[in-house]
Amino acid sequence: MESPPRRILIVANRTAATPTLLDEVSRRARDAPTSFSLLVPDAGSKDHADWTLELALPLLERAAGAPVNGIVAEGEDPLDAVRQVVKSGAFDEIVISTLPRRVSRWLRRDLPSQVERLGLPVTVVTSPELQRNLAEGVMPPGAIR
Repeated sequence: MESPPRRILIVANRTAATPTLLDEVSRRARDAPTSFSLLVPDAGSKDHADWTLELALPLLERAAGAPVNGIVAEGEDPLDAVRQVVKSGAFDEIVISTLPRRVSRWLRRDLPSQVERLGLPVTVVTSPELQRNLAEGVMPPGAIR
């Protein structure tokens, strides 16, 4: 009998369509049956969150080889957003995709450690190509501004 797929919550905003995150999703999907959901917290507005989902979901679905559920958070606190979604008990792991440390509000406030306290394994994905391009003032193709 096959085991049920792993259920991974991806927490991302501006990095939701970066090559590094897409590679991570693709690798995990190849390693074992996995279902993914994308949570967009701290978006500033519903329009921005909708735009992020519209851009990122098709790319994530291609990387996952399956549909990806999109979730827009209410409110501006990313920890509260993750906490609300995790309450459903539907996830085995959380992947936080973030900007490089020097520009990431999430890393400055230590969001990964706070999310770990919810009791699930947490992986942080930071895009090196995004880090290089931010230093040059340029966003890579497919990245969300």
